[in-house]
Amino acid sequence: MEPLPVVWFVAIAVLWIGYLLLEGFDLGVGMHMVFSTRSERDRRVMLNTIGPVWDGNEVWLITAGAAMFAAFPAWYASLFSTLYVPLTITLVGLIVRAVGIEYRGKVHTERWRTLWTWMIGLGSLIVAFCIGAALALTSTGLPIDANGDRVGGPFVWLTVPAVLGGLAVVGFALLHSATFLGLKADGPVRERAGRFAARWAPLCIAPAAVWAIWVQVAHGGNVFAWTLIVFAVLAAAFGWRAARARHEGRAFIGFAGFGLFGAAAIFAGMFPLLLPSTVDAAFDLTVWNAANGPYTLGVMTVVAAVSLPVILLYQAWSYWIFRKRVTPGMIPEVHIVLPAVLRAR
Repeated sequence: MEPLPVVWFVAIAVLWIGYLLLEGFDLGVGMHMVFSTRSERDRRVMLNTIGPVWDGNEVWLITAGAAMFAAFPAWYASLFSTLYVPLTITLVGLIVRAVGIEYRGKVHTERWRTLWTWMIGLGSLIVAFCIGAALALTSTGLPIDANGDRVGGPFVWLTVPAVLGGLAVVGFALLHSATFLGLKADGPVRERAGRFAARWAPLCIAPAAVWAIWVQVAHGGNVFAWTLIVFAVLAAAFGWRAARARHEGRAFIGFAGFGLFGAAAIFAGMFPLLLPSTVDAAFDLTVWNAANGPYTLGVMTVVAAVSLPVILLYQAWSYWIFRKRVTPGMIPEVHIVLPAVLRAR
């Protein structure tokens, strides 16, 4: 039994979990901007909490997809071709959201700001739902044949597990971002985020809990995966209790722990499967039959061992530099800034 396919399965799981934890609060903040407040200053506070880190967090998504392509090309090909429609929608959501973040403050009119606020919120919702649906389907199964090709129409992926996974990531992003705003913002944003986490936590985490248990039941589970689920439940209980007591740091740690242990339980429960076939179990893609050659995996391991610590250190440094709270007083009044080329004339 070759160890490198297992190593890269674990590595890809870590990349996806990192994406859910880091980009999760970015996506949630985008959604909160739509419905949590009507105050322009509060929305600018929210946007500034993620301003220095949101684009860096998206690197985890790109890296996870690239690692799947290089380490398990059959998994990547079957999953991305079968989910062509939702992943294309995801790409549109990512583009719209990024443009909204960059363009929202370029014009000082209410209509302009409202348009891009909704684009940020809807783009965040679409990305969270579609990523959750894709991960849920790769853990529960898709209709693929012996060649890994889709059996059925372009919307054959739209099933109960897909909706469950989408709701799970949306709910987690909303809750995770509320605890993040409790740590990173001050004033009315902080107060509303604290109330949201204390009131809506059980509803937000319920779909993710059902998804994790579904995977264990569908694939027989194992002791390690069930142990992780127990840790996830304990972390969620700790986070909810802390949120109700307005201990913001503990609430963030608790619900982040729920996301960490819950997602790890899903990956552990599906191992060694990568993409189960709902047509015939003989067509399942596994760590063993979908892996690339030993040489490729070896080169990837060396490259990752050198580059990954540098990336992690840089990202940790950026979070440390921008660790302070964003307060309403830090948000300047709207003013016109001329481009440097015009100021020089």
